[in-house]
Amino acid sequence: MRKQLLFAVLLLFVQTIAFSQYTTPGTGVNWTLDDLITNAPASVSLNGGIYTISQDITIAATDALRIEADNTTVYVNAGVLITVFGSLVTNAQNITITATPANPQSYFQGIRLEDNSVGSFKNTTITYGGGIRVLTANFTMDNCTVSYHTDLISTSAAISFSKGSPVVKNSTFKFNKMPALASGANQEVAALIENNYLEWNSQSNGNRPQINMGPGGNDTIRIIGNIVKGNPANTMVGGIAVAALLGNPSKVIIDNNTVFDNRYGITVAGTTSSGYIRGNILYNNNTQNNPALGGSGISLSAAGVGMNIIASNNEIRGNLWGITLVTEGHINLGDGSDASPGGNIFSDNGNGGVTYALYNNTTQAVSAMNNCWIEGTEPTPAQVEAVIYHQADDASKGLVNYTPYGCTLGTVDFAIAQPILYPNPTNGVLNIETVKDGSVTIYSISGQLLRECMLTAGENQLRLDLSQGVYILKSTIGNKSFYQKLIVN
Repeated sequence: MRKQLLFAVLLLFVQTIAFSQYTTPGTGVNWTLDDLITNAPASVSLNGGIYTISQDITIAATDALRIEADNTTVYVNAGVLITVFGSLVTNAQNITITATPANPQSYFQGIRLEDNSVGSFKNTTITYGGGIRVLTANFTMDNCTVSYHTDLISTSAAISFSKGSPVVKNSTFKFNKMPALASGANQEVAALIENNYLEWNSQSNGNRPQINMGPGGNDTIRIIGNIVKGNPANTMVGGIAVAALLGNPSKVIIDNNTVFDNRYGITVAGTTSSGYIRGNILYNNNTQNNPALGGSGISLSAAGVGMNIIASNNEIRGNLWGITLVTEGHINLGDGSDASPGGNIFSDNGNGGVTYALYNNTTQAVSAMNNCWIEGTEPTPAQVEAVIYHQADDASKGLVNYTPYGCTLGTVDFAIAQPILYPNPTNGVLNIETVKDGSVTIYSISGQLLRECMLTAGENQLRLDLSQGVYILKSTIGNKSFYQKLIVN
């Protein structure tokens, strides 16, 4: 009898530990961490200026948890989940939410934002968790760091989206087990993903790119101004993908990104896909080194006729393929209109000893006027023909109209690329890669000149003596000037 009673008491104790949590009362109140300590001392504590969440916390539908004090650090114990039905807002300087440091590999469960909740994160570092699962349409993130997450509450990405038009900008994603950002194949998510730095995400080395979006629906997915750096050892991980495989409408704008050292650069899939791929720098996306399975700077695929993607002013170098069109994937690379001016640059994309700037493996004709097919030369028609696979090589394929062409079209030197800045945001050391010599000028938001220096072709490193904030960096290379946002943490 005593053994049975002891077992019953032990079982009750285990159940109590397993289900220990605190839920705010749902009275429409803005809560602080200090309020949680007062009302739930078993769940939240403060020691040495650092908060610790030791049990699951749920923010009720009409309540908000607001973290708005500078230099706030929150430790979250292993397995603990933060669930939000109301609002979670972080808006101060240098907020950190991380696993209890005694063992940073003991990940906390993550953050789950339920339908109709609000998630707003600013200037916040979130590390060693199980990801952020976003089931709401109300999500914004600005100037944050999301790194070292595993697949617990969010199994598809460090941040997984389900609906709406979430905004993620000026943030850093590094060393996450899964992709940095993703949405489901059957979920319409028209995200704005802008000016972020991504490095070595999808560390599990599965067949998932660092940005892995499903369809956007009737709105537009905008992936703009990001740097996506791959890990050459992760041979299965791509750069950016947007796929509409279930017939949902999907409009994309993929502009001014720099994508390198991935399995592939950019891929768009689905007959219902339309939009623009412009001004991207795509190089050395060849980590798998198997041309039958990937390695394209840009790859488009569709099960049937209907895709409408316009690509202009992209720089595509050192991949296994420049651009590949699969099944009925379709691209407009220049038709003489203002909407499709061409201006794409190709260099050293090839495999098996053969250069492939464009591989049209579809039945559709492709307009590809005003492009630089072999950078650094003025090629003959025969030389251009040799780097394009189309009807001339296989009568069943569509014809590519690649004339006129040239690498000094007009007065603009297409060989001049926008410099690559990384990391951005930066803690004070900034790397700038440029293909030619030039200069760089840094201004405050109000336009005050703060610093000038010269750039040499290749990699330059600047040590910035700038206070925390947002600046404008102007780089001048040859006859081109580029303006980029610079964030100093």
